[in-house]
Amino acid sequence: MAWFRTLNIADWFSVYRILAAPALLVLALLGEREVFTWFLLVSYLTDGIDGFLARQLKLSSARGSQLDSYGDQLTFAVALLGLWVFENQFIRENLILILIAFAPYLIQMILAFRKYGKATAFHTYLAKLSAIVQAAFILWILFFEPLYPLFYLMIILGIVETIEEITLIYMYDNWVEGVKGFYWALRDRRRLKKGTQ
Repeated sequence: MAWFRTLNIADWFSVYRILAAPALLVLALLGEREVFTWFLLVSYLTDGIDGFLARQLKLSSARGSQLDSYGDQLTFAVALLGLWVFENQFIRENLILILIAFAPYLIQMILAFRKYGKATAFHTYLAKLSAIVQAAFILWILFFEPLYPLFYLMIILGIVETIEEITLIYMYDNWVEGVKGFYWALRDRRRLKKGTQ
C-alpha cells in the first residue's frame, strides 16, 4: 500500500481509469447503456487530464506513462465490450473492417511484450489523435447512432498509428516513454545511444 502514497495527482487520474474498467464491465453486462456511456465519457476525459497535469506540473515519469497506457488499454477494452453489448448489429455488420484494424494492434501488443516485457508508452501524436477520434466515435454511437465518416476515419487512423508504433518498437532496443512519432525518433538520443537505458 505504500506504493499508493507515492502516486501524484496525474497518476491518480490514470488509476481512476484502471479502477473504473471493472465497474464499466459490470454496467455493460447489466445492460445499463446510459450509465455506462456517461462513465465511459468520464474515463475518456481523465485520459486527457492526466497527461495535461503531468506536463503542466512537471510530474511526467515512466511509472505515470505506464499507468496511463494501462488505463488506455483497459478503457479501450471495456469500450469495445460496450459496443458489442449495445451496438451488436453495427459490430456484426462491420466486423471484417474492425478485425482488419484490430489485427495490427494485437501484433503491436505481442511485439511490445516480447521485446520489453510490457506495453509501450510512446504516446505519439498519432496515437493521441487516434485516441481522440476513437473516443469521439464510440461516445457518438453510444449516445446517438453510428456516424460512418467518423468510423472510417477511426479505422484509418488506428491502422496508421499502430504501424508507427510497430516501427518504433523495432527502432528502440529498450523501453522508452514519450516518443512524439517516427520523425522525432530518428533524432532521439535514447535510440542513438544504444545500451544506455
